Amino acid sequence: MTTTFHRHWRDVPESSWRWANFSPAEIACRGTGKLLVNEPALDKLQALRDRLGKPLIVRSAYRSPEHNRAVGGATRSKHLDGAAFDIAMANHDPVAFEAAAREVGFLGFGFYPRSGFIHVDLGPARQWGERFPVRATAFASETPPAREVLAESRTMKGGGAAGAATLGAAGVEVAQDILAETQGAILPLVPYLDTLRWVFIAVAFVGIAVTVYARLDDWKRGQR
Repeated sequence: MTTTFHRHWRDVPESSWRWANFSPAEIACRGTGKLLVNEPALDKLQALRDRLGKPLIVRSAYRSPEHNRAVGGATRSKHLDGAAFDIAMANHDPVAFEAAAREVGFLGFGFYPRSGFIHVDLGPARQWGERFPVRATAFASETPPAREVLAESRTMKGGGAAGAATLGAAGVEVAQDILAETQGAILPLVPYLDTLRWVFIAVAFVGIAVTVYARLDDWKRGQR
């Protein structure tokens, strides 16, 4: 096993650090700043990062003996050898993460769903803790009631009626003016056309009322 100890992570020569997605500060002891560079472990960590294709949030990596005691770590913790990493699951699916970690060669697994991280180390092969619960799907569990077909929608019907009636009323008014001026032979029809115009106007108002009601009803049902 190739390891190199540094009294502080700032002492690590930049030229000797070859793990592109991690920094000495991320891997160093959180309590003291000391760092034990475990190359085989870091190689697997980088391979895991490459396989997953997204950042790994390292909660804990190397621990100095004094810091390990302070946090209540096991006396033979792999963190003391720089061979263990606690990785947050905030941006990972735990199942996919575990599978990828096994594929790159990690052997020890500790599951901490309440704290939101998974411990991985170089072994021996073992595991502890309860696995993360299956996460709920991001989609609705039930299909919402189907909306009305557009052509059959009450809103469309009401709006269509209002529009048609408005156009009809305008058309009748134009026809009335033309007939009154140029069609003397059928002047007796003019009073009836006036009545028909008002009928169209009444239909337009009814259509508008239906449209407003349909919108309010759909809003109440959560369909809009």
